[in-house]
Amino acid sequence: MGEVLSQNEIDNLLKQLSSGELDVDEYSDEPAQKIVDYDFKRPTKFSKEHLRTLEIIFEHFGRLVSTNLPAYLRKNVQMEVVNAEAVTYSEFSNSLSNPVLIGIVNVEPLNGNIIMEIASNLGFSIVDRMLGGTGEPLEKVRDYSEIELGILERIFTICINMLQEPWKNVVEIEPRLERIETNSQFVQIISPSEMIAIVTINMKIGEVVGLMNICLPFLTLEDVMDKLNTKYWYASMENSEGNAYFDVIETAIAKAQIPIRAVLGNSTISVNDFVNLQKGDIIKINRQYDAELDIFVGNMLKFKALPGSASEDYAVKITKVIREE
Repeated sequence: MGEVLSQNEIDNLLKQLSSGELDVDEYSDEPAQKIVDYDFKRPTKFSKEHLRTLEIIFEHFGRLVSTNLPAYLRKNVQMEVVNAEAVTYSEFSNSLSNPVLIGIVNVEPLNGNIIMEIASNLGFSIVDRMLGGTGEPLEKVRDYSEIELGILERIFTICINMLQEPWKNVVEIEPRLERIETNSQFVQIISPSEMIAIVTINMKIGEVVGLMNICLPFLTLEDVMDKLNTKYWYASMENSEGNAYFDVIETAIAKAQIPIRAVLGNSTISVNDFVNLQKGDIIKINRQYDAELDIFVGNMLKFKALPGSASEDYAVKITKVIREE
């Protein structure tokens, strides 16, 4: 049991508390807890780790598109992930303007769909480039014609097919373009209050710059949320592709060209003798005629050998392999 205070001590403590001389927090056994407001309208379903993993996945996607799409557009394409954030679907849909260029993508075996939205100036630039133009966007935005949508559907399909490889370390998906919408009111794929992750990518086609937004609903990713962390992602990448990378590197090294030189010997002469050298002159070197030669691979001494010939060519016969580093 703690020490019992007298009435005088209690009166002194109360007096100090009322005058502000004593701070109760300094004598509290439990540290003060920080209260954080929880917004039930925006539940935290995507952690920073989830968003970071999505950024890594779509950085890979951006590299694939930047490499493959120029073959169709005959223009330089650059893509860079700007950020990934979690918002409600209503916030995303309310930010869309009309006309808009949106692809609804089915990502079996995951439930539901994801959305790929491309800025209108990029859409018209792609159409102009595919029809033989310079790739300039329209000055005044208008709705897309059926022919233009047919052209854009082909480009959407090419980009969507490239989603398969970046996602294979998390889940094997079979992405398929279901339809293209130009009116944001027809893109209600989930409830407005549902949480989504938006990955924003800065896309540059030639000199035209715009944004691509990838909308990923939580309901679609719910089954693989445990796998959306960098530790699992890198571990899966190492297990699935480690042997493939090893084979590729080994094949590339096996075909590499490296210089090999045999040093017959060394000698030192004056500049005057060097200037006056004539055909038939003899230079004495610091090696016996029957001594082994030094064979260098690059700048590293790797072999000892004896001089000789093969057919009508000069050659050396390796007598010793030097294995020291």
